[in-house]
Amino acid sequence: MVLNITSIAISSNGIWEGDEPLNFAFPLLIVQTTLIIVVSRLLAYLFKPLRQPKVIAEIMGGVILGPSVLGRSETYMRHIFPSWSTPILGSVASIGLLFFLFLVGLELDLNSIRRTGGRAVLIALAGISLPFICGFGIAAVFRKVIAGADEVGYSQLLVFMGVSLSITAFPVLARILAELKLLTTRIGEVAMASAAINDVVAWILLALAVALAGSGASHKSPIITIWILLCGLGYVAIVFLFVRPVMRWVASKCPSEQDMLDEVYIVLTLCGVLVSGFCTDFIGIHSIFGAFVFGLVIPKDGDFARRLIERIEDFVTGLLLPLYFASSGLHTNVGTIKGSKSWALLVLVIGTACVGKITGTFVVSILCKIPAREALTLGFLMNTKGLVELIVLNIGLEKKVLNDEMFAILVLMALVTTFITTPTVMALYKPARGIPENTKRKLQRDQSKDESSSVAGGSTSTPPKEEELRLLACAHGPGNVTGLISLIEATRSSTKSKLRVYIMHMVELTERTSSIIMAQRLRRNGLPFFGRKSDRGEVHDRVTAAFKTYGQLGRVNVRPVTVISALPTMHEDICHAAEQKRVSLIILPFHKMWRSGEEGEQIMENIGHGWRVVNQRMMKHAPCSVAVLVDRGLGNNVNEKVTGDSVNCICMAFFGGPDDREALELVSRMADHPGVNVTVIRFIEREGVVGSNVRLMPSPEKSVESNYTFSVAIMNHQEERALDETALADLRRRLNGMIDYKEKVVEGNIVEDVLAIGRSGEYQLIVVGKGRFPSTMVAGLADQQAEHAELGPVGDILTSSNSGVVSSVLIVQQHDLAHTEETPVSKVVHREDADEIYDQV
Repeated sequence: MVLNITSIAISSNGIWEGDEPLNFAFPLLIVQTTLIIVVSRLLAYLFKPLRQPKVIAEIMGGVILGPSVLGRSETYMRHIFPSWSTPILGSVASIGLLFFLFLVGLELDLNSIRRTGGRAVLIALAGISLPFICGFGIAAVFRKVIAGADEVGYSQLLVFMGVSLSITAFPVLARILAELKLLTTRIGEVAMASAAINDVVAWILLALAVALAGSGASHKSPIITIWILLCGLGYVAIVFLFVRPVMRWVASKCPSEQDMLDEVYIVLTLCGVLVSGFCTDFIGIHSIFGAFVFGLVIPKDGDFARRLIERIEDFVTGLLLPLYFASSGLHTNVGTIKGSKSWALLVLVIGTACVGKITGTFVVSILCKIPAREALTLGFLMNTKGLVELIVLNIGLEKKVLNDEMFAILVLMALVTTFITTPTVMALYKPARGIPENTKRKLQRDQSKDESSSVAGGSTSTPPKEEELRLLACAHGPGNVTGLISLIEATRSSTKSKLRVYIMHMVELTERTSSIIMAQRLRRNGLPFFGRKSDRGEVHDRVTAAFKTYGQLGRVNVRPVTVISALPTMHEDICHAAEQKRVSLIILPFHKMWRSGEEGEQIMENIGHGWRVVNQRMMKHAPCSVAVLVDRGLGNNVNEKVTGDSVNCICMAFFGGPDDREALELVSRMADHPGVNVTVIRFIEREGVVGSNVRLMPSPEKSVESNYTFSVAIMNHQEERALDETALADLRRRLNGMIDYKEKVVEGNIVEDVLAIGRSGEYQLIVVGKGRFPSTMVAGLADQQAEHAELGPVGDILTSSNSGVVSSVLIVQQHDLAHTEETPVSKVVHREDADEIYDQV
């Protein structure tokens, strides 16, 4: 079916009128956009474990949707990507590309070049010069080997090849550095500054290439080229001299105190992007050059740029930009690379690009007295290609400087060089953390130094009154604030040591531009830092402001920090902060929260499995004791059975073991608070119960996700029982009359007894130990199927979705290096003649 593009209607009358929607522009565009986004997102999800930037998935998605894979089907191409739809798809994609280059200009801060001195300039120039020269050789080989390559003017091909081999993709590099937590390290700052220079030079060279190329004719007059370049330089001068002051004035009209930008200034700026793009296209340079230059003159020192990015980035990078990759993929046909010569040429191009970029950067970095490992890492970082490379290649294809085979070879080169960057840098470079070792690792720290003397003396050790108790409380967002404040307030003892609280707002790092800018602002030398003042206008202010207000009213020393990190490495930042601030306890929010619905029913909110993994890694690697808060409306009075506006009724279920003793120490602080009533229920197993003696057999082959894990360390169980007795006796002696102490004799399974406490509604908070060294009663639960195995048997019972528990739960794990290794166990084997309660090996 032959269609005249001028006769294409925008929308159909529907299938009931006999119209085929895919023969109309707008319905087809909807189908194309949906397909492109679904494929790119699916690939991004698959590449995420490899820690690859999203641009890899988007380029691959474009190639898959194009003639290389799916496009081999004529039916698919005729119905989904017919030739008449290419200009429509390309126009919409070009709008996305225009605004993306504006975002790149917004993200690129030229002031960063001054902070790194002359090293960044030298490294950038070396990283451009050597591969650019190598590009001349590749161009000569192309003209001899690839059919039709000699039909293009030699100077045009030279410049395009030089630019394509020497360019560094600044946006992709920033995201890789942020993912690897190198963005604010010395090597990261040098890489960013060098990439900024590289980007500016690359766009100048690209403007030269476009001016030389014209429409692809080799007989273009040099005078026209000179006029185009002079007009381009004049336009840049006009933008920096006249438009920049105007944008500074616009930015001054949007102060930090205002939460929202005035719509007039947003529209004015976006129109400026379009006008700037039109001007450079009118001159004869590509429109994206104008958008990039306009982004450069937007002030970076205030909140205007950040808020502008937040308003437009999702629509541009999430919806429009993938269309550009698909449009490029429709021009990429890997099938054009035929024969051994073509594939050898691909290997040659990849090798030349890598050797030229890495060697040039490495040699100059060594001359600048940068250590060899850092210099080599810098070379691989500067070899990052990605979207900017694709833009250059598409312009070359559009200007007929590159044919289909050259285009496919260079696209694959960009894909390979970017793909190898992250794994190579991870293998080469890991910055030293420099963490102090003299930290207070748990609440019962004196007892850990000499437990045997504590038993002999008949007393437990507590932190001295004159020293501070330091807590690190972590929050996902504003929903955790009330529960954490209520818990911290209950921990504020009136007679014991002072309380210093560090608040960490955990934010997941994404590839959004605003996320990268936030990472630059909130990290120093690759690490989170606790600032005295928080940045105004930041989204995390709702969290930090609430805790600062509490600190002032409650007379508690509160220090906030926001850590922005990828979820797989979030625990590293938390652990470092705990070490740096010498905290004794880290409080983590559970990945599920319960809120009351309109009719009083409890509604569970799950923020994602990734946050559960963060907690699991923290409980394994934490440098101090850890507590996980399962919030069922703590301090919110959401449960009808639980009354009170603050935490004033707390219960601890004590079964014995190091984790329970650590929880008991925390509860003893809570009992010192005049507004908190503490009940300690000690569970005792009736003597002579059949099957009371059990043995747990290690079963490493079992899944840790659905089976409880216990410590493999060997302990003296009689000493453990003695320590339990001593801790309880000391608690009752010190807090006589301040706590309600009960003993509950159990005859068998403890599940119903534990659930009865949680369902009663008498307590707002129930505190339990994780139970890595379980008593006989807890060991009897080891063979049960676990829903949240990381919380231990008792914590999992109280946290299960259908348990009917209305109280919040705090699960405490004591820090001890000897207990860090855990393993699942096999089913419980009852032994009547066993002398020990359990045995782990």
